[in-house]
Amino acid sequence: MLLALSAVIPASDTRAAGKLIAAILTCDLPRYREAHRAFMKALVQKGYDQSNVEVITQTPNPDPISWANSIRKFNAIGADLIVAYGAPATLTALHERVEIPVVFADVYGPVETGVVRSMTSTGHNMTGISSKVPLVTLIKTMAELKPMTTLGVIYSAKEEGSLAQLKEVRRIAAGTGTILVDVNLGSPSGIDTVLATLFSTKVDCIFVTECTSGSRGFEKIVHRASELKIPVISLIPGSAQKGALVSLEADPVEQGQMAADYAARILGGKKASQLPVATPKRVDLVINLKMAKALDLHVPFPVLTAATRVVK
Repeated sequence: MLLALSAVIPASDTRAAGKLIAAILTCDLPRYREAHRAFMKALVQKGYDQSNVEVITQTPNPDPISWANSIRKFNAIGADLIVAYGAPATLTALHERVEIPVVFADVYGPVETGVVRSMTSTGHNMTGISSKVPLVTLIKTMAELKPMTTLGVIYSAKEEGSLAQLKEVRRIAAGTGTILVDVNLGSPSGIDTVLATLFSTKVDCIFVTECTSGSRGFEKIVHRASELKIPVISLIPGSAQKGALVSLEADPVEQGQMAADYAARILGGKKASQLPVATPKRVDLVINLKMAKALDLHVPFPVLTAATRVVK
């Protein structure tokens, strides 16, 4: 689905004249849209105008065939730069592109997902922004609010970023003796089924990975879980506002701004492979006091002190 066509380029850099930027969002989620808006705005703030570079933005259906078709279109029209939001779209760009440089954003664990070889040397004509945050902080914060014997995890087997989060939480759980119950959510229509599995095993908490289906059905997950006094935690940006008790969120706006900086450097002649993968500086630990009250949970003062944002 073609969403937008606009033009941006630094007027002072003639090497960028006539360039075409093609942006792909893994799916139509708020965090990707927010990052892309910040990307476009940052280009303007860097002195870009609407005269010499076209920016084509596509949000295909969230499936491998649609992602691949979008990248193939970008190849066919001769894009000079691809901007990819999310691990699935980024991996598709890696596999489908020819020699087009790629700047990615909102990729959890670029090394773990196979997007790059290392954070300092990508090994490809690609660079970008990692959205990885310390998942152990989220789990430990939740444990301070409510002891956890059994932790439920909702993930998607089709998304490498979601799988990377599942592997990490498995490692954390193994170190604390927490029993893990993980369920694969293939589509939003399967929410009732996966929740029934988690509820039947009497999980103490549910962690929703940054999978597409979990993001789309997040409010339903929270509603059903809260009826049974089960807290939900997540890394999904904006999840605390939607009812998560605790969230640890990398700022999509910052990621879009950083991606714009990399895009500008590449349009100016820099090789993408020469730019190390950047990491976010603005990461919020958010505590939802309103949800804590609804779940009859006390929030200790040290937890409130550690939080960077509070939802009341």
